[in-house]
Order: sequence, then C-alpha cells, then structure tokens
Amino acid sequence: MSLIKTSCVILLLVLSCNNYQELSETGNEEVSQNDSIDYRQEMRDFVIGLGEHAKSVNPDFKIIPQNGIELVTENGKPGGKISKDYLELIDGNGQEDVFYGYKKDNVKTEKSISDRLISFLEISQKNGNTILATDYCSDIEKIKDSKTKNKSYDFVPFAATERNLTVIPELIDTPDDIKNMDINDLGDANNFLFFLNYGNYKTKESVITAISESDYDVVIIDMFFNDGTPYSKSMIQRIKTKSNGAKRLVVAYMSIGEAENYRYYWNTNWNKEKPDWLDKENKNWRGNFKVKYWQSDWQDIIYGQNDSYLDRIVASGYDGVYLDIVDAFEYFENE
Repeated sequence: MSLIKTSCVILLLVLSCNNYQELSETGNEEVSQNDSIDYRQEMRDFVIGLGEHAKSVNPDFKIIPQNGIELVTENGKPGGKISKDYLELIDGNGQEDVFYGYKKDNVKTEKSISDRLISFLEISQKNGNTILATDYCSDIEKIKDSKTKNKSYDFVPFAATERNLTVIPELIDTPDDIKNMDINDLGDANNFLFFLNYGNYKTKESVITAISESDYDVVIIDMFFNDGTPYSKSMIQRIKTKSNGAKRLVVAYMSIGEAENYRYYWNTNWNKEKPDWLDKENKNWRGNFKVKYWQSDWQDIIYGQNDSYLDRIVASGYDGVYLDIVDAFEYFENE
C-alpha cells in the first residue's frame, strides 16, 4: 500500500473513532442541533433584552433575576470572568434557600451549598447589585438566625414561613430596623416581602389593605388576583406607602423560564397542539411548562408587544420586576 493511501486510512480511522466517542458521550445516534445552543448566554441575553426594553420606558425600573446566580460569570464558576453586560443591566439578585430550605423547609442548608451560593452572590454584590435572600423557615429562632446570617453578608433578608408564599409574616425587626425614610432604591432596603398567592383573601381590596398595613421596605407581589385580573394602577400606588407613611418599592413577579396555563396569555389551543417553543410540564408545579426561552415567539409574549407581560407590568406603575425560573438553562443542559 502506498504511503498516501496508508495515511488516508489512518486519518479515516481516527475520524471514525472520534465520531464514535462523540456519539457515545451524547447517547444519541446523531448530535442534536440544540447542542450548539449556549443556554446560559441565551438566558443572559433574554434578561438583558427585556431589561433594556423596560428601562427605555422607565430608567429607574429594577430588574431582579431570582436564582440562576451562576450567570454572573461567563463559565459559571466563582473564579470565572464576570458577565459584565449582565451584571451592569440587573439591579439585584433574588436567591432562595441560602441558609434554610434548600432540601427541606425549616431545615438548614448544607454549609457547602451556602458557601457556593454566597461566592456567586458576592460577585454580583461587588458589582453594585443588591441581594434579596429568601429562606424558608418558620421557627422563630431559625427566622432570627436566617436574618442574622443574611445581614452579616449585607443581604436583604426575608423568612418565608411556608413555600407557597400565601401569608404576610409579621416583621420581627426592631424599631430601629424599620426605616421611616423613603425607599427609593433596592440598596436602601432593610427587609422585603415575597407574597404571591392570595388564596386567604376574598377580594383585591383585602390584599391591598393587608399590604398597606405592613412596613416592609420592598414588596414583591403577583400582579394578578385569584380571578386572573390585574391590580389597578391606583392600587399599586396605594401600596407604595408603608403604614408608617414612608415610601417603598413595589415589584411584580414574572416567570420567564416557564409558561403558566393560568395566565392571560395562555391559548387553549396549546393544550392540543403545542407551539414549538413550549416544552414539557413541570412535574413539581402542575400547569407550569418549560419553554425554549431563546425563541422569539416566547420572548414576544414576555416583552416588546402591546400586550406583553412585562409591558403590562411597566404600564401598571410597578418599580421593577422579579424574574423567576432564570435557572431554566439547567433543565436544557441536563435534558
């Protein structure tokens, strides 16, 4: 056999082996098109896009992603290069379970997990962002411990006494901790309320009254009442005043990594024939469906159109948006 033919045979064998290894690692007969998608960068770009849109209408509008804190670095590691454009666009990060609730409510989060979360949260913090930390604990001593630990890192704490966020817990802050000053920025806040489900309330007015009677510095709420109708702009203005007369920030919750079949945008035809961007139902939260969040049809539902979710929030007079399921990239990376 000639030298040229021998070289060609060797090259083909090498390529065949490489292809076999690649297919073995993916577990598929052929590499999916989606393997070329950088799911983390797509989420960063999504958040940046919606944030820039909201801030073009209201420059003071706050963008607060919850969880998915690994997005603060390009490689998802604490020592990695920071995601500068992302960190400059957002105003804070929400993080659940830093000290309580990671595996089970009212149970301490393992120290190794707390340390890992904190290492990322501090990166965002050092770049000028405020950390809103939600721990799930109900025992009074654990609530106090959660507050103390979060405060030691200059995180703004909230102890949720149950996972479904149906109640307004009584503030355990001392009188000195309850600020009589106006809260104009997230960095001014000493505490916050995360309150999304209104099953204990019969009317919108009863919800508005209950929030108005509290002294939380920042309030995160769902913009829709139990019947699916939104709170009016005048109602939002009312709850921007604390019971002590000082002003506070009111932020609307919005899921961007899952579609919810109880929202105004849901098309019942999707129950029979799913659009391409709609993925599997979340087994842990019925009625919530994973979405291919990088696709324009889903992004149009979220922002940029007259009836888009975020555009409704901005028009209703909220001070910001609290973005949930930002960590949806994990689902697609592990699929």
